[in-house]
Amino acid sequence: GDVIHRMLTATQYVAPLMANFNPGYSRNSTVQYWDNGTVFVVQWDKVYLQGKEDVGSFTFQAALHRSGRIVFGYKEIPVPVLRISATQHPVKAGLSDAFMILNPAPDVPESRRRTIYEYHRVELDTSKISSRAAVEFTPLPTCLQHQSCETCESSELTFNCSWCHVLQR
Repeated sequence: GDVIHRMLTATQYVAPLMANFNPGYSRNSTVQYWDNGTVFVVQWDKVYLQGKEDVGSFTFQAALHRSGRIVFGYKEIPVPVLRISATQHPVKAGLSDAFMILNPAPDVPESRRRTIYEYHRVELDTSKISSRAAVEFTPLPTCLQHQSCETCESSELTFNCSWCHVLQR
């Protein structure tokens, strides 16, 4: 995509394993998804690294649960992830989120400058990724989980949270 798209995908991702995969290399390679309303699963099945097809195929998945829980499952990881080259494509595993703000450009009043802010990232230690391994992310409590002023004010969260009567949250 364009520069903005590439910048956002560099900072916004749910990646069990990001690398230069080529799902078109083999007729047996697939990327499939499944959603039952409670969990959304994406599976990379028998995918090969571009230009390194001789190392074997990778099979792994990401499961995003409605509760906020995220599970990465690794069925087949034929080589240590640390040995995958990042020359053609970044190699990473984890979660990242960002947002973009449009600000007026000071030198051209009618144009806007796009600024991307990455505000949170969780990087997995890729040396721990191996066949038959799994990683689970469990969300921390937030103010948004409260449904009333009383539960909000009586909560024992460690950050300064308060009820907004206008928004009812």
